[in-house]
Amino acid sequence: MVKYFSLIIVLASSLLLVLQDLEQVHALGCSGIFLNGNSSYFQNRQSLFSTLASKVVANGGFYNASLGKNPNRVHALVLCARGYEQQACISCVEKVTQEIQTSCPNRMNSFHWDNGDGDHVSCLVRTSNQSTFKNFQLVPAAIYPSPLTIEPSKDMTLFSKQWEATVNRTVQAATEAKNISVLQYYSAVEAEFTEFPNVYMLMQCTPDITSQDCKICLEKSGTYFKKQFWGRQGGEVSRPSGVFRWDLYAFHGAFDNITRVPVLPGGQGQAQPPSKDSSIKGNKEYSDGQLMLRFDLGMILMATNDFSSDNTLGQGGFGLENWFQGILPNGQEIAVKRLTKGSGQGDMEFKNEVSLLTRLQHRNLVKLLGFCNEGDEEVLVYEFVPNSSLDHFIFDEEKRSFLTWEVRCKIIEGIARGFLYLHEDSQLKIIHRDLKASNILLDAEMNPKVADFGTARLFNTDETRAETRRIAGTRGYMAPEYVNHGQISAKSDVYSFGVMLLEIISGERNKSFEGEGIAAFAWKRWVEGRPEIIIDPFLVENPSNEIIKLIQIGLLCVQENASKRPTMSSVIVWLGSETIKVPLPKAPAFTSKQSQSEDGIMSISNLVSSPASIISSINHLGHHHLRHRPSSSQASIVSGVVHLRRNHLRCTASEALYNPDVSNVDMEPYSHWSLNFRRNSRLQRMKKRTTTKKKKEAKLRLQLQRRRKTRIKARKNPSRLIRLQSLS
Repeated sequence: MVKYFSLIIVLASSLLLVLQDLEQVHALGCSGIFLNGNSSYFQNRQSLFSTLASKVVANGGFYNASLGKNPNRVHALVLCARGYEQQACISCVEKVTQEIQTSCPNRMNSFHWDNGDGDHVSCLVRTSNQSTFKNFQLVPAAIYPSPLTIEPSKDMTLFSKQWEATVNRTVQAATEAKNISVLQYYSAVEAEFTEFPNVYMLMQCTPDITSQDCKICLEKSGTYFKKQFWGRQGGEVSRPSGVFRWDLYAFHGAFDNITRVPVLPGGQGQAQPPSKDSSIKGNKEYSDGQLMLRFDLGMILMATNDFSSDNTLGQGGFGLENWFQGILPNGQEIAVKRLTKGSGQGDMEFKNEVSLLTRLQHRNLVKLLGFCNEGDEEVLVYEFVPNSSLDHFIFDEEKRSFLTWEVRCKIIEGIARGFLYLHEDSQLKIIHRDLKASNILLDAEMNPKVADFGTARLFNTDETRAETRRIAGTRGYMAPEYVNHGQISAKSDVYSFGVMLLEIISGERNKSFEGEGIAAFAWKRWVEGRPEIIIDPFLVENPSNEIIKLIQIGLLCVQENASKRPTMSSVIVWLGSETIKVPLPKAPAFTSKQSQSEDGIMSISNLVSSPASIISSINHLGHHHLRHRPSSSQASIVSGVVHLRRNHLRCTASEALYNPDVSNVDMEPYSHWSLNFRRNSRLQRMKKRTTTKKKKEAKLRLQLQRRRKTRIKARKNPSRLIRLQSLS
């Protein structure tokens, strides 16, 4: 009777300790027989704890050991979550062992799962007077429910189905891992719920138990949480052999490199494959929107104080977008993009951006938190970045001084990595089409984040180029083949990247170079052997060879021939290496100004019929009519130069050879006449512009030299700068 009574006391005290820890963030369980804190058992435990942190890292994240002789022998098991960093794992284990000694000073058995938000890794330390290895245990269980509750107005039936589907998917991912390792039983899932914020769920078991035991542990934990604490906004159930945690926000870095999982309204966890249609058309309903985070309009109005002018951040998108700063009820700062009501273009870009950004996640891409489309309102909610956009720094005389050489290099490399992810590393292949300084946001540490995916284009994984009649983007940043022929490829973004790279180095806008553009101006200085002329005076004291190397990379990116432009992976390699030789660039594209409509979208009409009719006329002339030097009218026909008044475009018959409708035409006998005609015409045009260009170039060079001298003198003599400012 005394034996059973003692057992009841032990179990009751164990349960009491777990319940007392409900208000703690970390799950800690103490059980077993009470002993004197100075006994040999606890001395052995302290000695064993001193080596666990280094041993677990040396053994790949999982380690079990024992020390001492029975009955004072101590067994310990240690585990760090998959994807851990060594120092983070060591810090976590040291922290947990210290907390066990403090909270369980005289209990033989203990376990502690640390899943704190401030930590960068999850870890477990488990001790017992019996072997812990391959010892599957479900009790004791420590439970920590979130103190926050889900709004009662929400559809909890729908949420319950989707939550259970996410639990099942996470359990399956954790227990059916194909790659067997010491960290095999682990899964972190970010699930997109209908009308609810995203749900973040993490499950992990110790790798010494069986897959079936792990499944039992995780399923029981999920079931127990729903039974006891349903309605809470997250929580944790931890046991000696496994842990289950979910919340409405990403915790301790477990979700930095994962793919979001859409959960269908019916509660099924299978995502639909991406559509081959790269954009979302007109008034078509987009099913992806049902799988994403949807905010209530009331919450957006409350966060932005009814779109108050005091919360305004700026405008964009040709006046179709208004940006506001806001704060959600949980204290999170957000940036809200509100589209102008009744804008057809804005509606299309809204749907396109929601469709793409919810499937992308990278540290150099702006994070879309959700959207709202109630009534006439169309709103996108993003993470808030405090330093606004790159153009506010690079084109501002005062703020540009904050952009040191190191900061500019970090920004350039970050942008390149973001586009490498879009082009090659993500599950989708996306062409941005509107890369410019105002679409690069800067966080508190000046890390760049690519934004504004309203005009982005989704490619199939095996697709390298596409064509469009709807030219969307910003003049001066668009590649010539895109502007003139509607050809889209990853090299289109590379061209835009090159223009912006040169802007970052020079500190000047693309349009500041007397109408010829920064690429043309930089190329001329490169050919003359004076590329340093375009360097921002704020950078004159930095290594010139490194700056010139970036100018060279920028010129490679803006080459006229798209096939000669590098990929973003090559750019990353060049930026990170001091030994790899960067190729010499070819001439950049010198494109003529294009017509542009008021909404900023240019159109290209169908040019197929024009080249076909030209070559048809050539065929009617016959070879025998063209044996002698052709007349000027015949030469015009051969060269195929056609001026289309409506579109201000020019095409050549040689380009028609790529058209399937006229590919059977033999143009070889006339190719040299076409080339001679175009060469002579080009020389005549160049002669007419030579005098004007030289004057403009000399004027601009004089302005840049005067500006540089003034800044250097002002840096040496601050009082001179004050006098200059007062005079101006």
